[in-house]
Amino acid sequence: MTADSQAGFVAGAEALIFGVLVFVFGSLVVLNAWAVVDAKFATNAAAREAVRAIVEAPAGTGHAALLTRADAAAEQAFAAHGYSPAAVTITPIELSGSQQRCSPVTMRAEIDVKSTIVPGIAGPNTFTVGSTHEEVIDPFRSGLAGEAACGF
Repeated sequence: MTADSQAGFVAGAEALIFGVLVFVFGSLVVLNAWAVVDAKFATNAAAREAVRAIVEAPAGTGHAALLTRADAAAEQAFAAHGYSPAAVTITPIELSGSQQRCSPVTMRAEIDVKSTIVPGIAGPNTFTVGSTHEEVIDPFRSGLAGEAACGF
C-alpha cells in the first residue's frame, strides 16, 4: 500500500461537509433570532425612557415640548443600545394635552429589523419589533394643579 492510497478512508467526508453546513446555517438562524431579541430590548428601553421623560417633565410643559422631550429620551436610549437614533419610531398611545395628576402616559417604540438571509431557507424579510410602556403621573408630585383623584 502506498502513502497516497485512500484504502483506509471510509465514507465520512460528506458527513463533515454536511456538519459544517448545518453549523453555518444554524448560526445564521440564531443570529437572526438574537437580532430580534436585541431589538426588543432596545425598543423596551426607548419606550420606557420616553414615558419617564414626560412623567418627570417640569410642570407647565406644553404638549409639543413633552413630545420633543420624549423623542430625545427615546433616541438617546436607542443609541445606547447601538442603534441609529433615526431608526426608532416613537408613537404616543395615551397622552393628555397637559400634565394632570394620575393621568396615564403610554408610548410605543418600534423598529424594523431585517432578517438574515439563510440560503435555501429564508429570504430577505423585515420584522417590526415594538414595545409599549405606560406610567401614571405621580399624584403626589409638587407643582401640578389640582388634587389626586387616583387611589394609590
